[in-house]
Amino acid sequence: MIALELSDVGKTFTMHLRGGIRLRAVAGVSFAVSPGRCVVLAGPSGAGKSSILKMIYGSYRCEQGRILVRHGEELIDVGQAEPRRILNLRREVLGCVAQFLRAVPRVAALDVVAEPLGRPTAAADRTRASELLRRLNVPEHLWGLAPATFSGGEQQRVNIARGFLPELPILLLDEPTASLDVANRKVVVDLIREKKRHGVAIVAIVHDEEVRDAVADHVIDVTRFATAA
Repeated sequence: MIALELSDVGKTFTMHLRGGIRLRAVAGVSFAVSPGRCVVLAGPSGAGKSSILKMIYGSYRCEQGRILVRHGEELIDVGQAEPRRILNLRREVLGCVAQFLRAVPRVAALDVVAEPLGRPTAAADRTRASELLRRLNVPEHLWGLAPATFSGGEQQRVNIARGFLPELPILLLDEPTASLDVANRKVVVDLIREKKRHGVAIVAIVHDEEVRDAVADHVIDVTRFATAA
C-alpha cells in the first residue's frame, strides 16, 4: 500500500517584478512512499527540495502531474484539492516540521507544541507535549515562555516537538536537524525511527550525511528533476 505518490509533478514560478519571467523549479518529479519508510530528498540548495515538500503540503500548487495522498481508503490529489480539503488533510494526514518555527506571539512554548492536537488545554496532551520537550532537552523553566525569546536551537527543538506530537500517517521534514548539536540530532534520529516503526511515511530534507544514513530507506537526487525536460 502506498501512503503518498507523486507522478510527473512540476512547478514554475512567475517573477512578476522581473517582467513576468517564468523560472522552472522542478519538473517530472515522480516517487512513492510506503508506510514505515523514509524518503530523503538530496541535492544542493536551490535544487527544488523545499518546493517539493511545499507542494505535497499544499502550500504551493503544482502545475502538472498528481500528488496522491492516502486518507483512509481514499486517494486525494493535493494538486486539485480545494483549500478546505487541504486544511482537513493537514489536521488528519499530513504532519510537517518546517525550517523555521511560526508561532503566535506571547504563547507559551508548551501550548505551541500542544496546539496542533486541537486541545491545547487538555491535560493528556500537555503531558505528551511535556515529554517531547523533555526528550529534546528544552529546559523546563522555558516551557511557560514564548519561543520568540529562545535561541535558534531551542526554537528548532520546540518546532520539532510540535511537528512530531500529532500521530499522523505522513510526516514532512524540512531540515529538522539544522542548528542542532550532536546530542539533539541523535534524539531526532530516534524520533524518526519511532515514527517509522509506527508505520508513518516520511519525506525529509536532510543535509547531514550521518543523519541521512541513519534514517533514509531511499535517497532521491532532486537535481534530476531540476533539469528534466
